[in-house]
Amino acid sequence: MIHLSKAAASEIRRLQAKRQHPNAKLRLGVKTGGCSELYYNLDFDEAVHSSDVVYDCNGIPVVVDSESLKYTNGLTLDYTEDLMGGGFRFHNPNAVDSCGCGNSFSVSDASGSVKHLLQKN
Repeated sequence: MIHLSKAAASEIRRLQAKRQHPNAKLRLGVKTGGCSELYYNLDFDEAVHSSDVVYDCNGIPVVVDSESLKYTNGLTLDYTEDLMGGGFRFHNPNAVDSCGCGNSFSVSDASGSVKHLLQKN
């Protein structure tokens, strides 16, 4: 399950309305890289693949590919603004470590060792 805060949902709707294709869905993914080996990727996408999972979060469809799902289950996406600007914040119960930017993280496997690489496609 993926959760959106009210602030994140509001910002996603605002961004969606500005797009050329306002019916595109929010796609949440995880890619290799970043300071802690994995990083979050947010984008809008019109395509939904058969292996994708689609969540209805506050009326917003959030698409997650099957590989990213194991790293994002239970994640809460928030949006905050401060004097430095606004940005999405990821609160992930699966992350055992994250970098200062908050967009990069690592997870551990069942044995407790840090697991940080996605399957290559």
